[in-house]
This record gives sequence, C-alpha cells and structure tokens, in this order.
Amino acid sequence: MCTITMIRTIFFYPYIVISLLFSFIFRIKIKFLTNKGDLKRRKEYIHKVSSTWAKFVIKIAGAKVNIIGLDNLPKDQTVLFVSNHQSNFDIPLLLSCIDVPKGFIAKKELENWPIISIWAKYINCIFMDRHNLRKSATSIVEGINLLKSGYSMVIFPEGTRSNGKPVGEFKGGSFKLATKSKCPIVPLTINGTYKLLEANHNLIKGADIELIIHAPIDITNLDKEELENLPETVHSIISNKYKNY
Repeated sequence: MCTITMIRTIFFYPYIVISLLFSFIFRIKIKFLTNKGDLKRRKEYIHKVSSTWAKFVIKIAGAKVNIIGLDNLPKDQTVLFVSNHQSNFDIPLLLSCIDVPKGFIAKKELENWPIISIWAKYINCIFMDRHNLRKSATSIVEGINLLKSGYSMVIFPEGTRSNGKPVGEFKGGSFKLATKSKCPIVPLTINGTYKLLEANHNLIKGADIELIIHAPIDITNLDKEELENLPETVHSIISNKYKNY
C-alpha cells in the first residue's frame, strides 16, 4: 500500500474525531441564537460551520473536485437535489460544494451516531427507516413540509451506496418530495467519491472527483405521464453523465 495513503489515513480518522469533539464550541453559539429566537442567523451560522467542516474533510482526504454546472443552481429558491450515491463522502462533498442550506434524507442508523447525529439534526436531516413503510411515509411527509417551508433537501433515491457500480434503480416514493411540494428538482451526478474510501478497504486515498449539477426540472410544467415517469427521467439524466471508472 502506498505510503502517502497510509499517512493520509493515519491523520484523517483522528482529525474527524477531534473536530467532532471540539464542535461543542460552535454549538454554544447555536444555542445562544436559538434562545434569542434569531432563526435566520442560526440557519446561516449552522450552514457556514457545517460547510466549512465538510470542505476540510474533502481536502484532507486528498480529493480534487471539479464542479460542472454551478450556473444551474436556482438563486433564492427551494429545490430538491436528487443525486446518485457512491460513498460516505457524498454528503461532505455536497455540503462543501453546494453553497445552499440543505438537509438530507438519511438512513435511520445515522441517528445513533454520537455528535454527527446532533449536527445532522441542526441541518434538518430527516432519518428514514427504509424497513418500515409507515415510518418511511412519515419521513417523506416531514420532508415535504420542510420543502414547503423554504428549506432545500437532498435525496439519494438508490437507497444505498453503489461503491462505483452503475447507478441503481431509483425508488419512486422519494420523488413525492418534489411532486407534493411543487419545488424544482436539480439532478446531481457524482463521479469518483468511492475511490476515496470504499475502493481502498477503508483506507483514505486521494482521488479526482467530479460533481455535475444539471439543469433544474420544473415540476409544475409536467403532465400526468411525465410525472409518473419522473424517477426514470431523472435517473437517465444522472446516469448519462456517470463514469463507471
């Protein structure tokens, strides 16, 4: 194994642990802003802290990110970001590269992770139990209400990480987040994040990453048939720019 990879791995994991342990410093101000009722500054501060942390995570992992299509990000508009899912690094990638406050539809297990779960709740993540249909439906409703309130969301409709394999089938139920809230969908294609971790047996190895931001899809302009075919349409957009290295 490459010496650089070993050194990067040795430094990476302790950094993550230390940064999370010291994150209580930022939580003091968040609590202050919450008690003060200054929700606007609270949201902005949480976004700034979480995106800055994510940028450091991506940097120390040795990722070189190429972003394509930043002009496709709608300005001052709530959107549903729909992305393929390659790696545990996908969330830090999107937090660091898309400068919009946003939550994620995350797996239920994340709610039990110390400290990380606290910050996940700060950025309005919704934890979904995919093995319980009733609870999954409740999570979708929570996401719809969040989008209607003006807060953007991210979903990974494959439901699991592909680890570099072809983009899996999209679960149609998650698209209710867009069809019920009437917010635009912005498809995202992630290429290469799995090479940072999953391809190396949990060792951290630098890699070239590509994030493609596609043009928004206006849900309100779609007819009934187009809405029914929405998961396949978005899947096609994302997978057409997908590179299976």
